[in-house]
Amino acid sequence: MSSAEIASILERHNRGYGGLIAILEEIQAQYGYLPQNVLQDVAEQTGRSLVDVYGVATFYRAFSLKPRGRHLISCCLGTACHVRGGPGIAEEISRQLGIQPGSNTDDMEFTFETVNCLGACALGPVVVVDGRYFPKVKPSAVKDIIEQAREGIGRIQIESDARVFPVEVSCARCNHSLMDQRHVIDGYPPIRVTVAFNNTHGRLLLSSLYGSYSVDSEFDIPPNTVVNMFCPHCHAELIGAANCGECGAPMVPMIVRGGGMVQICSRKGCKGHILDLGGSALS
Repeated sequence: MSSAEIASILERHNRGYGGLIAILEEIQAQYGYLPQNVLQDVAEQTGRSLVDVYGVATFYRAFSLKPRGRHLISCCLGTACHVRGGPGIAEEISRQLGIQPGSNTDDMEFTFETVNCLGACALGPVVVVDGRYFPKVKPSAVKDIIEQAREGIGRIQIESDARVFPVEVSCARCNHSLMDQRHVIDGYPPIRVTVAFNNTHGRLLLSSLYGSYSVDSEFDIPPNTVVNMFCPHCHAELIGAANCGECGAPMVPMIVRGGGMVQICSRKGCKGHILDLGGSALS
């Protein structure tokens, strides 16, 4: 990646702390990791110290300073997952891929790592593949999980996939419409909410196509962060009684126009969602 390419990336992002995360995410999306010479170039062009840039790159587990495969498989070995068979799951993943934790397959298709905690202890043992949480995994399910990764987990074609369709939603507290007619995502007015995390809050636009995960935010949300969502009209927090079946984070409920409710996971990167239209639930 040339200095000109890095400069082009910088122009697309705010140069503050949150913008630095987005810059590194885009670079890693192209390389698969964050090369040292590129981090030095980012530091020079942003005017930040190399220590600051490395600090962000090493703080978030989503970033890697060494090459990664096209698919990242993480197996939790925290206390709750460990006592429920996590080590056996890790051994089966190693056997299926032919590599040890911390390694890449020879064809760079997969990177396998073990982690101390994924924040979903009640659903252990947990495996995460490319941001998708697999709860209560058994050794017999490992082969299928790997095959799903090869095929592309969560891959959708918005134009042709019948599972993707628009919904109009309102606040579950004040019943005010959450649709933002001033913007467009995926060809439709998006859902507007206010989000907050780590003393940061602001606007978040979500695609109103059920099954799409397109978003537009005025700031960058670090991977794996659980956010609080609020109605921009009555300012009530949008939170229900259910937790995500994939990662255990709180679900965010919204009323669907015409009847029913949609719930989405509040964790960045998790694709957990439920649509309940008069007793028939889709996920």
